[in-house]
Amino acid sequence: MTLQKNLQKLKFFFLLAALFSFISCSQNKRNYLVVWTDTADLASFAEDFNASHNNSKVVIVYKEKAAAALPPAADELQPDIVIASWLMNSSIRKHFASLDFMFKSGLLNKDDFYPQILEYGTIDDKQYLIPFSFNLPMVIYSSANEYLLQDEHLLTLEHMEKISSEFNKKNDSGTYTAMGYAPGWDSTFLYEATKLNGAAYAERGRSFIWNEKAVNKTIDQMKNWTTTFNTDTTTEKNFQFRYLFMPKHRQISTGRSLFASIKSNEFFKLDESQSEGINFRWLAAEGKIPIEDDIVSIGLYKATRHTNEAEVFISWLLNEKTQKHLIERKLSMKLDTTTFGLANGFSSIKATNENYYPVYYRQLLGSLPGEKNLVVPDILPYRWNSIKEKIILPYLEECVTTDSKKQPDSLKTRIENWNKQFY
Repeated sequence: MTLQKNLQKLKFFFLLAALFSFISCSQNKRNYLVVWTDTADLASFAEDFNASHNNSKVVIVYKEKAAAALPPAADELQPDIVIASWLMNSSIRKHFASLDFMFKSGLLNKDDFYPQILEYGTIDDKQYLIPFSFNLPMVIYSSANEYLLQDEHLLTLEHMEKISSEFNKKNDSGTYTAMGYAPGWDSTFLYEATKLNGAAYAERGRSFIWNEKAVNKTIDQMKNWTTTFNTDTTTEKNFQFRYLFMPKHRQISTGRSLFASIKSNEFFKLDESQSEGINFRWLAAEGKIPIEDDIVSIGLYKATRHTNEAEVFISWLLNEKTQKHLIERKLSMKLDTTTFGLANGFSSIKATNENYYPVYYRQLLGSLPGEKNLVVPDILPYRWNSIKEKIILPYLEECVTTDSKKQPDSLKTRIENWNKQFY
């Protein structure tokens, strides 16, 4: 059964559960906690919580775009807690109450979290959101090519370019038979490269700002990579079409390419047969790894009348022992083989990552990034996924194309055209 079908069944279950609860109890007198989420893992977590708590119960309502669903409609089951990505922006964060009391009461300890990740959820020195899970950019390669890499954990763009070029091979007719990596293969890689170079995308009003110098530097760097080592973009694309038509984890096992760019949750959900013989490095610059933009956070809906129940659930969910149990339960019962770790990512709790993730994800042994390596993104618009897909990625892809005479529209022009759709 495909992932899409699984998600459809999951959504149906959530909707039925929410509907049943809504019919059975009135909104104001209900004795259960409603959690809106875009994260499938929460269904299993709620089941475990309900089985172990007699006085507090949780109902999960799946929202594919939970951030965009706020505020709830008048006839809709109102959330008490929202656990989702894209909550940290001016349009959405106004719907949440401060969670400072969770730390002041001792229910949570700030020292348990990565400080910069916890800081991501603060507004005016108040903790309005508590990050729950996150992911990181990485590059995978065949273990047979381990000798080509130097640093034990990190890989910079410059080093990646160098060893990719050394991997290139041509036949007697001058046609590439192996190509280490090509910027033209993956627009998402180009986006990660701009972040590594300091693009600093950030929310500004209804749109966003960026460091134009950093973006231009990345474009020049990628074009130079292509023209110096891979001939041109057309050659890169033709090679990709001919040899790299399979999933990324298989591309590198063919021996045709050295690297593939991937996110941590995409790699660690592979089963043993798929990840056998594959190693990885974290994509970094100056020892810093940029955390992926879609951090999953926990927010207390400001209109909730169930703060006490919310305290119980949030403190349970953000407890190291609970998280160990949830990971063990998920993997031992094979509840979900399509997501990674907790809520499809690393935990915001340091000890969970350090003590338990390497046990269940053996590739992380000796390779888990340290606190000092992680850098959080700036605050981004809640439509950032769409903005990135429709504006930034096409712009970068067009700009790094080396054999096109067409002048790409500027980012400013693209933003203006995008805004016309909504405002």
